[in-house]
Amino acid sequence: MVVAMATYQKPRVPAFADALAAGIVQLHSSEYRSPSQLRDGEVLVVGAANSGAEIALETARRGYRTLLSGRHPGHLPFRIDGIAYRAGVVRLVLRGVFHRVLTTDTPLGRKARPSVVSRSGPLIRVKSRDLAAAGVERVPRTEGVRKGRPVLADRRVPDVANVIWCTGYYPGFSWIDLPVLDGQGEPVQRRGIVPGEPGLYFVGLHFLYALSSTMIHGVGRDAEHVARTVYQRSRATAS
Repeated sequence: MVVAMATYQKPRVPAFADALAAGIVQLHSSEYRSPSQLRDGEVLVVGAANSGAEIALETARRGYRTLLSGRHPGHLPFRIDGIAYRAGVVRLVLRGVFHRVLTTDTPLGRKARPSVVSRSGPLIRVKSRDLAAAGVERVPRTEGVRKGRPVLADRRVPDVANVIWCTGYYPGFSWIDLPVLDGQGEPVQRRGIVPGEPGLYFVGLHFLYALSSTMIHGVGRDAEHVARTVYQRSRATAS
């Protein structure tokens, strides 16, 4: 069996979200479609990776005072739709660094993988200067709730009308009743092949083999590797 469901199944929202005042609009990024879903007032976007940065940029440009909460993950040093793209730099990065350098076969890739899997990769489209120009205010991580309002790590309690949770997902593999998951609920695998379970394979996981494993060219390579392994094993069994 090949499990090709990726790791973005169940929206992850902190437990303290339930303590926010009933009048505050709460959306997970998977539910967000446009600023028309929001109330008038401030917006707190929790999670500063790609989804959070892009949503914060949109709400700020629509006139909402927007706070972006969380660690800045860094960003690509060029525009993916600019001169660098036309010059082939972006393709070099995606095909070279993301696809061939940052893999589980290289020391650099093995060093980078735990951080990428547990946190997030760099911002792809949005730059810090874009957020600043739109008026987005960067604030520390959101740690809890006090009297129905969110509490930041610096103890500020912003009076927001909307909270958008860009806090990721649970993997959603609880239905797999085999000892193949680690302490974080992630499959233990090598390029999609599960040690000790020759009939079980994974495709589409974040950094399954490379940073490109959730991109079209990366998942295609991973799927080809798994398919080749399945074919070779089936032939060996048949013979």
